Amino acid sequence: MKRKLGAITIGQSPRDDVIPEMSQILGEDIEIIEAGALDGLTKEEISRFAPDEDDYILVSKLNDGTSVKFAEKHILPRLQNCIEKLEEEGAELILFICTGAFPDIFKSNKLIVYPQQIFHGLVPELVGKGKLGIITPDRDQIGQSKSKWAETGIKVEVVAGSPYGNEEELIDAAMALKEMDVDLIVMDCIGYDMAMKKKVVEITTKPVVLARTIVARVVGEILEV
Repeated sequence: MKRKLGAITIGQSPRDDVIPEMSQILGEDIEIIEAGALDGLTKEEISRFAPDEDDYILVSKLNDGTSVKFAEKHILPRLQNCIEKLEEEGAELILFICTGAFPDIFKSNKLIVYPQQIFHGLVPELVGKGKLGIITPDRDQIGQSKSKWAETGIKVEVVAGSPYGNEEELIDAAMALKEMDVDLIVMDCIGYDMAMKKKVVEITTKPVVLARTIVARVVGEILEV
């Protein structure tokens, strides 16, 4: 019998740009069922979630392929609804497919895996006394990303390059980190894919950690029979 992984996107499901690459790692014995915090909403409705100056900003993808930027506070109740929906559908584990920071408010009968917590446990040990380079989707996220990673006590440089924009954005971000001579790079969004990682490695010649594959390997370890 297949194990069931419940995957929650902060945008709209299904995430056909993310799940196939994770499935390659998880294998055929794990079925991924999805729910999205913005499912069922129109662009007009989502536009009301636009962030104010002090809001924690999230960026995700909609079903039409476009990206959207919004304040986390607006989707918190909807994320709880996603958890309950996936539990009802038989999910044995809940995974947030987002590397953002979330408040500890969600209730579930199942284990909830937050990629950010995995990153914050792993990355400081990898980079040690070196300098960490972060690629985040949007320029408006640079400040909050610096604050988030500063909590780990490591030296960090943050640049922006969207996984949902044109390739030049990502190339520019990689070139900037090359100039900063960082020791390790984290692509800090589930939206970045394997091809994007390869491009960043080629430009920087530095080791690169990709969120979706690291998270898939951790989840696979938990669910593996």
